[in-house]
Amino acid sequence: MNFSKIGFIMATLGSSIGLGHIWRFPTMAGQNGGGAFILLFLVISVVIGVSMLISEMLVGNRTRKNAQDAFYELDESSHKRWHWVGLTIVGGPIILTFYCIVLGWVVYYLGAISFHLPTNMSDSKILFENLTQNITAQVISFAIVMILTAYFVAKGVKSGIEKLNFVLMPLLFIIFFGLLIYAMTLPSFDKSVNFMFAIDFSKITSKVLIEAMGQVFFSLSLGIGIIVTYAAFTEKKQNLFSAAMWVLIPGIIISIVAGLMIFTFVFEYGTAKDVGEGTGLVFKTLPVLFGKMGSIGSVICVLFMIGLGFAGLSSTISLLEPAVKWLEDKTGKNRVMLSWGVSLVIFLVGFVLILSLNEGYKELTIAGKNLFKWMDWLSANIIMTLGGLLATIFVGYAIKTEHLREWTSHYFTPIMFKFWLFAIRVLAPLMVGAIFIYNIYDLLNPKPAEHTKAPQQQEQNVHNKDQTDQH
Repeated sequence: MNFSKIGFIMATLGSSIGLGHIWRFPTMAGQNGGGAFILLFLVISVVIGVSMLISEMLVGNRTRKNAQDAFYELDESSHKRWHWVGLTIVGGPIILTFYCIVLGWVVYYLGAISFHLPTNMSDSKILFENLTQNITAQVISFAIVMILTAYFVAKGVKSGIEKLNFVLMPLLFIIFFGLLIYAMTLPSFDKSVNFMFAIDFSKITSKVLIEAMGQVFFSLSLGIGIIVTYAAFTEKKQNLFSAAMWVLIPGIIISIVAGLMIFTFVFEYGTAKDVGEGTGLVFKTLPVLFGKMGSIGSVICVLFMIGLGFAGLSSTISLLEPAVKWLEDKTGKNRVMLSWGVSLVIFLVGFVLILSLNEGYKELTIAGKNLFKWMDWLSANIIMTLGGLLATIFVGYAIKTEHLREWTSHYFTPIMFKFWLFAIRVLAPLMVGAIFIYNIYDLLNPKPAEHTKAPQQQEQNVHNKDQTDQH
């Protein structure tokens, strides 16, 4: 069964609004000049992000097939090798092996920490470190996430994915807009607005540009077959430009809302050294800030973790669907069996990654990084970027221009079509290529680890670090 028009938008929106929008976006903004980063993010989203999104939608919409077969059918070359691009769907299950572990941490914090919030950063760090060393707690939380993911994918796109996103997406926006309204009542809301929207053009550097491009790329779920697969369940005459805008704009809105809310809490209840350090924002800094709010802090923490959980679950479902759809088409087996089977494999690999986080399993470390970090790096920096680059080049160069014009004529004017073609042939490959090269360079030239500082010294540097992040 196909998605309805609004169902396709909701499902695609659900795939893009994940943990990255809610903690990666504020993290990137905090590290990269606030308003300068956000300006670049908005411009690149509109100029390049939408173009790439439409390209992947077009591949699925025209063929109505799984990612690999979709590329094969549209391949107009004699060698017919472009179908290998579709195998980047393996990125979804790979990402799930660690993404569901992180989402499991959210589940754990929701149930075990929300009403026992830490009162200082030292206690908060100890709580999080204890969790990463608690194999049993992580496995149980991880299992809960995987069971929910497999259950909804097994029910199919119409009965499972579409219905769930019709519930989760509105609830997610209600929760975060509610938290934003509360943040607006606090004196530090003005500081948050100034930090996010006051633009210092001197802060726009090559690093900030690369980070903004990376955030656009990852926030749209590009490069791993999700968009191609979801678009395969759409009507042939679906307005893909309109659908892409409906995915992009709410995603930007929820990112801005999350940033305003989080930075308000940061400025109001104490500076936050870890605001720009990924997991530290959600699992170390915010619990302390919520704890300083008093009794209402526990309520806000529960709502925040529920919203984060909703966003994460909609993404995990999207990450599993392309692989299940591919196996369903290739084997003819039952979707239910395939969903639970693939999820079991993911769970077993994820169990090994959980062990790699534990101090007792040092053998699960390669070149100073545990397997959890390697799986994260491989999926985000190799599979997604390479898949996105190849998919864009395929649409831009392997399909005849007259065919692209014919397929997009009902929503692109001639001028819009020319700009879109320029974006996917020139701008998008340059952007993704720059991200890929930067990530490889970053791997070969690692930055000195900051964790060598004593916890007490880190505590003393909190205020200085926060001021640095703000500027």
